[in-house]
Amino acid sequence: MRLQPADTLVILGDVGANYYLNKRDIYVKEQLNACGPTVLCIHGNHERRPTAGLGYERARRFGGEVMVQPEFPNQLFALDGEVYELDGQSCIAIGGAYSIDKEYRLLRGAAWWPDEQPSAAIKRKVESVLASRGWQADIVLSHTTPLSLEPREAFLPFIDQRTVDTSTEEWLDDIERRLDYKRWYYGH
Repeated sequence: MRLQPADTLVILGDVGANYYLNKRDIYVKEQLNACGPTVLCIHGNHERRPTAGLGYERARRFGGEVMVQPEFPNQLFALDGEVYELDGQSCIAIGGAYSIDKEYRLLRGAAWWPDEQPSAAIKRKVESVLASRGWQADIVLSHTTPLSLEPREAFLPFIDQRTVDTSTEEWLDDIERRLDYKRWYYGH
């Protein structure tokens, strides 16, 4: 694609940059850095939320707040409920999702974080921001999808869907019904 530093690449979660919290993540960040463009990451359920404890700092980019590590200034993590101006479009970020592989990961000593889904505070912030905008945004950038838009044909057949926590998708369903938007992009 020959991306340039002036370009912005949006990754809709599960970036791989905050999963192991060791040198493996540094390798991913170095590879992202080598791509050239600014990378705007939406929080997924297979990564830790960026925090000051992980070396992230708040900064303003694209008209909203992001989290960034000084050593990787072109890799930005969107904050849930922030609205960014990208290519003349207002884009609201809504990260997180439920991990259907939670038990598998825990049994094998792999990483899992209890704050993988949006908290009540995050949900209030998103709704407050949207209300202040008259429930209008050009684009929604989320990790998971509203429940009514789930691609059920892609579900893994060995997962009992009755065990899946769909509270985030149900909440996004409510957002989708109320929101006047042009496009919704999700990565889960």
